[in-house]
Amino acid sequence: MNAAPRSPLAGLLVRGAFAALGLWVATYFVTGLHFQPPSRLVFAGLLLGLVNAFLRPLLILLTLPFTLLTFGLFLLVINAAMVAFVAWLLPGMHVDGFGAAFATALIVSLVGWIGAALAR
Repeated sequence: MNAAPRSPLAGLLVRGAFAALGLWVATYFVTGLHFQPPSRLVFAGLLLGLVNAFLRPLLILLTLPFTLLTFGLFLLVINAAMVAFVAWLLPGMHVDGFGAAFATALIVSLVGWIGAALAR
């Protein structure tokens, strides 16, 4: 049985919802991640979903040789850069350095991976 096709907007909203859920989980484990006010987390998730949908593929393509040279580990740096970029764009979200961005990106990626597996 085939599921009905989703619209691109629905896909972006689902991606943003999983990113927001990942950011919420990350606030409990990463000491350098702050949202003021806490409701800013929803906007951060939606913005992170948009950034990951549009900017991340371009960065992956531009850094492909380095990503291949590091056996894909450089993708973790790109994910951390996306989190830091969203924190830079969004007032009320603050990330205390690369380590916090890296840990946040790991948690958001893990939550997104689990969410995508459950959404199938």
